[in-house]
Amino acid sequence: MWRKDDKVMLTNEEMLAVQEAIQYIEIFKQIMICLLICGAKILEISIQSVKTVCMVKGQKLVSAILGFIECMVWGLVVSSVITTLSEDFTLLFSYCLGYALGLYLGSIIESKIALGTSSVQIMVSKEHIDAVEGYLKENNHGFTILDGRGSKEAMFVVIMVLPRKEVKAIMSEIRTLCNNKVFMVTSEVSKYTGGYGVRK
Repeated sequence: MWRKDDKVMLTNEEMLAVQEAIQYIEIFKQIMICLLICGAKILEISIQSVKTVCMVKGQKLVSAILGFIECMVWGLVVSSVITTLSEDFTLLFSYCLGYALGLYLGSIIESKIALGTSSVQIMVSKEHIDAVEGYLKENNHGFTILDGRGSKEAMFVVIMVLPRKEVKAIMSEIRTLCNNKVFMVTSEVSKYTGGYGVRK
């Protein structure tokens, strides 16, 4: 009958197997820590990037909520390992990789949700202005048309203010209507008031 005080004798092969298993466990543990640091940093920086855009756009409540989540991620995960980064290159690499990927992912997320409003200026020739005007009226977009003069011929300047998320589709449709013979410029709009057909 086995008793607690009895000693278990292992053969050399068994000792080697135990040591090897411990090494694998340590490697797995290190990999998981690196993945945790990298993932937490990606999440933190992605949130930070979107939060900054929301602050610029004046969305105070969303910015505050994202800031709270960002601090929570930092407090629970990142701050607990940051003091050991200089002692372990793999942890430092994971931290830096997470930071870089977080910036990249944050910019992709921001471009997908397309926060804010854009001003679009479209330079159209007389040949295509009727088609452009008809398309904009049909889709209830507000616009202003001005007479202009290009280097070779008279032009029309169409000015619009649109939600940023709609700009890409509208520009694509107008390029198709004009057979790509059109010049368009977009810029960010911080504040505006009034107007017809402007959707916030």
